[in-house]
Amino acid sequence: RSEAIQKATKQELDCFVATLLAMTTKHRKGTSMLKLYWSPRSRSFTTLWLLEETGQPYERVLTDISTGAQKSPEFLAVNPMGKVPALKDGDVAIAESAAICTYVADRYPDAKLAPPLGDAKRGKYLQWLFFAPSCIEPAILQAYTKLEIPPMSAAWGSTAQVFDVLEQALDKGPWLLGDTFSAADIAIGSGMNFAIRLFKMVPSRPAFDRYLDLCTARPAFQRAEKIAAG
Repeated sequence: RSEAIQKATKQELDCFVATLLAMTTKHRKGTSMLKLYWSPRSRSFTTLWLLEETGQPYERVLTDISTGAQKSPEFLAVNPMGKVPALKDGDVAIAESAAICTYVADRYPDAKLAPPLGDAKRGKYLQWLFFAPSCIEPAILQAYTKLEIPPMSAAWGSTAQVFDVLEQALDKGPWLLGDTFSAADIAIGSGMNFAIRLFKMVPSRPAFDRYLDLCTARPAFQRAEKIAAG
């Protein structure tokens, strides 16, 4: 009787595993390829680098902002703001670089671009990821335009404060989460490379130079550069 029970239990387990595998295969077959709408010389580079880091295939749709392609009805249906980058995943449409970074990093957990839910580093990861558009970008713009805004009135405080805080984090480095590279480094590293090395909009600091050397040495960054260069 004991052998019969064991045999029945094994058969049930085998049936369960087979069903699970079938469901997984069906899910994979139904998974759509991500479609990235991008343009050279734009914030799109962040998402190009991001998708290259995943190691997964994706489709690139050139939306050249120099020709006004971002204002076409077809693209406005994806992002009514008429800005690149934008991403489509089946019926899901996403705009804003930080949102795309969050979505893609969670969609491909094997790429290890984001701490999982429940991880102690998750909170700090999200903070740095959204520090890019909330603080880094306006601080760069303020430095470039030399616009005087009282720190109490600016949501980012001041340019000096933003870069001081970033420098302190990178001094502990090598990445924003210590030894762990993440999508937050893609968001901030891309913006800092744009502002410091490509367009000389803000002065560099030793910590920023070390950080950008690490970012630009990554194979995925270099692949994205080649794509962006055409």
